[in-house]
Parts: sequence; structure tokens; C-alpha cells
Amino acid sequence: MGALKPGLIEWGIASRAIASQKESGDFHLVSARGKEALVAVGDGLGHGAGAVAAAQAALRALAECNRESTIAMIQRTHEQLRSTRGVVMSLALFRAADNTMTWLGVGNVEGYLLHRDSNVVPGHEFLLLRPGVVGDSLPRLSAAVLQVGFGDTLIFATDGIRPGFADNVNQEDSPQQIADRILDQYGRETDDALVLVARYVNGKGNSSGR
Repeated sequence: MGALKPGLIEWGIASRAIASQKESGDFHLVSARGKEALVAVGDGLGHGAGAVAAAQAALRALAECNRESTIAMIQRTHEQLRSTRGVVMSLALFRAADNTMTWLGVGNVEGYLLHRDSNVVPGHEFLLLRPGVVGDSLPRLSAAVLQVGFGDTLIFATDGIRPGFADNVNQEDSPQQIADRILDQYGRETDDALVLVARYVNGKGNSSGR
């Protein structure tokens, strides 16, 4: 996977480590795959060096994936994390060719998709999470494919973000503004916290985010 090219999605990230630690065990990846864009957010189990090591191992495993399905990416990561504490993780793959997003989650990294078009029913979708730990106890995997349109907004958040974070999102705000507001208003002081916001623009946006 290479660096993300402008045009497919715009995105923003906001995160912080628990006060007692210098590094966070929460992690994210945004990467290009030709005319696709991969977005992943995860959380190394626990805190401290062990959680950070699991997070770094997950990022290395994902970086080695090349045009694999979301299920295959989770499986590859699972095999490479067996010697670590493991992680919980959710990921989404946007495809420009058919305007779809395929997403999948293991553990408790919550995912919401907010549709920009008011005629789309329902106006939002939530990710069905499978119980388990990548690197330890992998459940039977099933990915969901959703149609996406211009301006649809994906939000991934680790358990350091309190429930209700997707309520009252202003889709006129940039992804970075949304991420910053969610962390500020819903971030827990007692846990690592990370929120990633990705907006599907497919060539109609101004930039790819940071």
C-alpha cells in the first residue's frame, strides 16, 4: 500500500493517550490501494508497552496486505499477532469503481456511517461487531458491503470514546473538525482514546485530509 492519493476520501484523526502513559495503544491506518482506500482503527489490549507493541504489530501486518479482502486482512493480522496481547480492530475499504464501502469489526471499535443524502433510508448505518480478539480468539468473520455516495461520513472510535459520539454530527464540518469535537466532548480520561472520521468524496473534494 502506498501513501493516500487525494480525491477518494477526506479524513481527520484525533487521539490521546491515557494520562499515566506516554504512548497510546490505540492505532489507525489510512492507505491507498489503487482506486480503493483502506481505513483501519484498532486498540491494543490493556495499556502500556504491551498494548503499544500489539498495535505496532497490527500496523505492520496491515501494511503487508496487498489487494486482499477485508476478511483476509483480519486473518493475516490475527496470525501475526499470536505472540502479542492482541488487538480489537475495525476496518473499512472504499471502492471508487462501484461506490461501495466494505467494513468489518472484531471487538469493540465502533463504526458509524452517516449518509449525506436525506433521501437515503436509513440515514445512518452501524457496524455489526463480532466478539473476539485479533491475535487470540478470532470469530467467524462476515463483512458487510454498503453503497456510499458523495459526502457520506464514516466514524470509527475506540472504547476511550463514550457512547453517543455520533449523535448530532454536523456534516457541514470537515472530518478533522468532527474528530476534534468528538474527542473533546466524548473522550474518556481513564483510557486511551482515538476517533477517525473519513468522508467519501470520490474526486469531488478539495483534499485528502491529513
